Amino acid sequence: MYLVTKAYLFKKDSCKSYVLNGDESMRIILLGPPGAGKGTQAAKIVDEYKIPHISTGDIFRKNIKEGTELGKQAQEYMNKGALVPDELTCGLVADRISQEDCKEGFMLDGFPRNIFQAEMLDKFLSEKGIELTKVVNIEVEKELLVARAVGRRICKSCGATFHIEYNPTKTEGICDVCEGELYQRADDNEETVSNRIQVYIDETKPLVDYYSKQGIVATINGDQSIDKVFDDIKNSFGK
Repeated sequence: MYLVTKAYLFKKDSCKSYVLNGDESMRIILLGPPGAGKGTQAAKIVDEYKIPHISTGDIFRKNIKEGTELGKQAQEYMNKGALVPDELTCGLVADRISQEDCKEGFMLDGFPRNIFQAEMLDKFLSEKGIELTKVVNIEVEKELLVARAVGRRICKSCGATFHIEYNPTKTEGICDVCEGELYQRADDNEETVSNRIQVYIDETKPLVDYYSKQGIVATINGDQSIDKVFDDIKNSFGK
């Protein structure tokens, strides 16, 4: 059975109340514009703290593939070329956070995307007795973001991300992880990237102000080496 409220949609039998394991648990939201290096840092965070990497894209695909009720609802909107409503997106995330592997922590990537989703997430976590550990906000100047995106290359096989200048592979055009072929996304061009960044600034960046009021934002300078950015992220956790 699924319950729909103004705040969120979630699966009734998955809403077992639990409190995560104190200071040992990591509950992280990762923010940053396109090209800020979120994907690279997300992988390092997940590996370091052994927590699930939760992205709305992955959740959509999994629920659609498994034919869940939430997945069917999401598919209807996607088939029409429409955005999945905030309430349904929040329901999918709430259902995912309620699963067993998230009891010791999680990292949200690509969610929340706006203040409404943030408020719904806060209400859901509050009713679960869960507190966020940190909101990591990676900042990079727009001009550099465009340059990063245009030079980005992605593995066709495993999805690993590289950059022809900042993070090149050992062999040009070949993935270091699985030796798959690399490609450049069709929308990784200057005009499209600039538009994506502006959308982020207009719609998602206000989340930084929202979470700053809660005192949990760590703004990280993304214009550094990958390892230095990760060191700064770890230091922001204070553990």
